Amino acid sequence: MEVKIGVRSVHREIIVETDLSTDEVEQELRNSLAADRGVFSITDIKGRRVFVPVSSLGFVEIGEDETRTVGFGGTL
Repeated sequence: MEVKIGVRSVHREIIVETDLSTDEVEQELRNSLAADRGVFSITDIKGRRVFVPVSSLGFVEIGEDETRTVGFGGTL
């Protein structure tokens, strides 16, 4: 699943591909926002961790788990 993180005063988003579910990412975000001086952290599919202080978060966009089709997928 793809997670986009917008950081204040930065023009580009941070894009993280993760194995976490939508609910797990949302719970981590909620926990981070609830903590004083919280830090949102997420691990990508290669095991790298991204840390963003919640005071610097502009937005977090959580992509839905998508099923990929194989083949042409069109009907005649």
